[in-house]
Amino acid sequence: MTDRPSSNVPVARSLALIALVVAVVVLAFAYTAGWLSPDRLTPAKIVNGLAPPGGPALGFRRNHAKGVCFTGTFQSNGAAAALSKAQMFAPGSYQVTGRFNLATPDAKATDATVRVRGLSLRIVTPDGNEWRSAMIDAPFFAVATPQGFYALLQASARKDDPDAMKNFIAAHPEFAKFGAWATSAPWTASYAQERYNSLNSFIFTNAEGQDQVVRWSFVPEAKPETVSPDDLKQRSPDFLASDIAQRVSSAPQRWTMIITVANPGDPTSDPSKAWPDDRRKVEAGTLVVNAIEPEANGPCRDLNFDPTVLPSGIRVSDDPFPAARSAAYSVSFNRRSAEDKDYPHTPTEGAKP
Repeated sequence: MTDRPSSNVPVARSLALIALVVAVVVLAFAYTAGWLSPDRLTPAKIVNGLAPPGGPALGFRRNHAKGVCFTGTFQSNGAAAALSKAQMFAPGSYQVTGRFNLATPDAKATDATVRVRGLSLRIVTPDGNEWRSAMIDAPFFAVATPQGFYALLQASARKDDPDAMKNFIAAHPEFAKFGAWATSAPWTASYAQERYNSLNSFIFTNAEGQDQVVRWSFVPEAKPETVSPDDLKQRSPDFLASDIAQRVSSAPQRWTMIITVANPGDPTSDPSKAWPDDRRKVEAGTLVVNAIEPEANGPCRDLNFDPTVLPSGIRVSDDPFPAARSAAYSVSFNRRSAEDKDYPHTPTEGAKP
């Protein structure tokens, strides 16, 4: 009997330790979710902020909701192998699944009303490595930080406050340059005529272990055709999908991948700052779009174009956006997956992009 109390001491200590571990895990989870700090930016807050006044389009991506899928290849010429040991930069042809899209949460938006167009890619190599990337046609991003992006969403939603955007711009002066681009840059007539830019910085590592900070762009083979916003409004609400489908059915559409290498001192953590035009550039190969697929049944519909899905030889830099985008994309993906019954599926046969 005298031994029993002492034998319970280790058990009590173990239970206390387990309780402490559980408490720490719960605390960490709560912090991650933002429950203990209402002002902390979380992926869910970003995704919630993207929703239009009438609520999100159920079953669709929370941003870039309108788009069309495609399949094709990335034909590497081997020139970028000196920068990165990633398999898709070795000479060869690699399978691509991608998506042309518009930067809007409205899946039924009229094409002529959406200023920013996007290109998302998934490149897969025979050894199972893959690279996912999401780009837009703007030459620089609207804001310098994920927190700034959330502030932009909040200001844009304040229709009842005429000073909301003015106050936002005063706090985020980098936005003025983006606003000037959005209001003055020429519009093109086709997804095929756009140059798509990574904007975010990544680190390429070659076979010798040497690192280079880079950004990249996909430059169209098709000559850009400038069209006024008024002329665009005369076209079909879905003219971009129809146009790219017609072009690809006539001939494969091509973009040259150009990698830009940063100089020491170039801003790598701020996508709102473009690098000077004289930076070293490497033509890595050609994206070839061979077939347009309907969005509803296309191969990209359930793809999450997470920019942190990277092959060996590519990793994130000090740019905070890829991690923030990855987390927000995950929330968006989970929500739309749970809403599959609300998605307007159409029959595969006879479906149009």
